[in-house]
Formats: sequence, C-alpha cells, structure tokens
Amino acid sequence: MAVGVFDSGLGGLTVLDAVARRLPQVPFVYFGDNAHAPYGVRTSDDIFALTCAATERLWDEGCDLVILACNTASAAALKRMQETWVPKDKRVLGVFVPLIEALTERQWGDNSPPREVAVKHVALFATPATVASRAFQRELAFRAIGVDVEAQPCGGVVDAIEQGDEILAEALVRSHVEALKRRMPRPEAAILGCTHYPLMQQAFQDALGPEVKVYSQANLVAESLADYLTRRPEFLGQGTETKFLTTGDPASVSNKATLFLRHRIVFEAA
Repeated sequence: MAVGVFDSGLGGLTVLDAVARRLPQVPFVYFGDNAHAPYGVRTSDDIFALTCAATERLWDEGCDLVILACNTASAAALKRMQETWVPKDKRVLGVFVPLIEALTERQWGDNSPPREVAVKHVALFATPATVASRAFQRELAFRAIGVDVEAQPCGGVVDAIEQGDEILAEALVRSHVEALKRRMPRPEAAILGCTHYPLMQQAFQDALGPEVKVYSQANLVAESLADYLTRRPEFLGQGTETKFLTTGDPASVSNKATLFLRHRIVFEAA
C-alpha cells in the first residue's frame, strides 16, 4: 500500500513529513535525484526524462501512485507525462493542485467558468524552470479571473538550502523579495512554489511583511492526498516498507536530510 514521493533533492522531504503525519498507516518511498539536482536550471526535456526514470523506480518499489513533490517537475513534466506516458493502472500527481484550490477556494473538480476571487495580487516565488513554464498561471487562469501574478525566479536558493547554508539562503530570499516588490509593491498573497522553500518560510514572511499571506504546500498536499486516497483506494500500491532512495551519495544525503528535518533519516542507493 506504499505511495511514492519524488523530488530532485531534499525539498520534497517537507511534503513527505506532512503526508506521513497525516497518513501514519501508509508506507512512503521517497526518491531524491540528488545526483542531478537542481532541476530548476535544466531544460524541459531533461526534466521530463529524469522525472520519468525516477517514477519508474518508484513503481518498481510497489508505488502505483507517485507524488511529484517537486514544483519544477510538476510544472515542466507532469502534463506531458499524464498525456503521453503514464499507464492506466498508475497515477502521477503534482503539487500545484492543492495550492490553487486553497488560493481560489474551489475544488479541482469544479469545472464552472473562471470567477473572481478575493486575492487580486499574488507573488510567486519559484525556480527559474517553474517560472519559465508559466504552469501556475495557466492552471490559475482556468479557475480565476482578475488575478495579477508576478513571478520571481529564485536562483541560488535551492542550492544554498541543499548545502545547508542558511545564512546565504536567507540573504538570497531577501534579495528576491526585494526584486519582486520593485515590480509588485503590495502583494496580498505569496506562493512558495518550491518544496524547499517552506524551510525558509519565516524569511519570506519577514521580508514580505505581516500583511502578506504566505502559502506553502506541504500541509495542503497532505490533506489533498488523504482525500484522494479515500476516493481512489485502488491506487494504494503493493509496497509495504517505508524507505529513502537517492541517486547521490547515501551517507552525505542522509546527513543533510537529518539536518534538514532534524531527525535521523537513512538513505540507500537507488
């Protein structure tokens, strides 16, 4: 009954932590493609190929349902995967859906015409590849009208987090927020469009100011997954063991992941 969780590196651990707390009875297999991280500066074809390879590895572990806990993969590869690659007996889901549901206050299955929502000015902080894909703006436009989205590519933040350099990461966050606010001085809401960024949520909040509502994804994804599995329990796979896989060096990744979540995590080679 295992579910797969995939990310290019360590950021997806924020999602894994939330879904494991929400669904303690479900084993999760985490796959971090640390050898090829970060994805945010790669081409869409590269991201597609790497994400498909990781997803197949999770299917091998008995995970019929895989969560792309990576905004870059969700933005650049998911639609193509679902339309051309994923077989009927498997499911691959991304992390945009719960975020847009929360922002627009409407369920994903609601196919009524786009309508006005309360929030009019939204700041999106994401990797360069996610920003370039415009996937967030495209999905939002199907459900809401009159929303101004200003996107800021946050180069360097993922690398700093992966390297454990919190001082650099905070400095980069402040710089990116300042750059965005020069174009959108008074955002009402901010989307942290990368699963690494919840670790810097307070830095984003401090730089944006207390009047800006900051949305991050982990808890929203956890609630959405719980609802999905209630409706579609047939996609609980055959896997029975929680494990952590990496394409990188297992000892190094284990040490960084332990610092990342502040409890011991042991990765094995994928």
